Amino acid sequence: MKIGIDLGGTKVEAVGLYANGNETKRIRKTTPQGLYHETVHTVVQLINELEALEGTAESIGICTPGSISPFTGVMQNCNSTCLNGKNLKADIEQGLKRSIKMANDADCLTLSEATDGAAAGAATVFGVILGTGVGAGYVAHNNLITGPNALTGEWGHNPLPYQVTTDRNCYCGRINCIENWISGPGISQSFETETGKHISAEEIANMQTPEAQATIDLFIEQLAASLGTVINTLDPEVIVFGGGLSNIKQIYQELPKRITNYIMPNACNTQFVQAKHGCSSGIRGAARL
Repeated sequence: MKIGIDLGGTKVEAVGLYANGNETKRIRKTTPQGLYHETVHTVVQLINELEALEGTAESIGICTPGSISPFTGVMQNCNSTCLNGKNLKADIEQGLKRSIKMANDADCLTLSEATDGAAAGAATVFGVILGTGVGAGYVAHNNLITGPNALTGEWGHNPLPYQVTTDRNCYCGRINCIENWISGPGISQSFETETGKHISAEEIANMQTPEAQATIDLFIEQLAASLGTVINTLDPEVIVFGGGLSNIKQIYQELPKRITNYIMPNACNTQFVQAKHGCSSGIRGAARL
């Protein structure tokens, strides 16, 4: 058995994963809001409780909302801001008295889906999380590719390769990052610019008005342009989508038609699929680290 932990902003969840893909019963606790040491204690406590029920794990992997800086060893880019600047991996290892593996949520989703999910059997997989933010991971021959700067898959902070008439500032300090346009907040902002109404991306996707359809059409076109740069660079066999926006059906209907406008040969064999394990992909991928 391998243990996977999903360390989220509202909950911390633990599961044991066996070689055949079967799971143990999941256990979860509320994430202590803004409290770093209490969060570390919660993770350690969950692991100890799960091992008390299921036996000692072969390995432990943790899915986090950020990444470890290879230069400082501390957490960075976490939306759970109390984790930023902290040596989370070392602190959890000290609490457990053993080593662990750790990766961000997009990396874990990609590893999960490439192993026994919607992209199982593909040699190269680019996994995309479309939600409040935009993240990605890359797996080649069942190995997670991380890179010397821990930046593999930080596709959401490349410039949007699509002409826009207004600029959007990103929290990273740049202008018009991909994340500013094809995330949930980005879709909402596009709709609000046209209508003056602020509603969620999920609501917009389910509306049948011309304004809503135009907003989703723009989203698909910007998504195609953005993924065109990925295909031209990495040429993955499969691109798998997770996150709340992965439920937008037009992605799978329209993207294969439009992507050809943004890649070199004007034809595309890449498959576009939705994550098989849904919101469970992160925790299952963590176990597989």
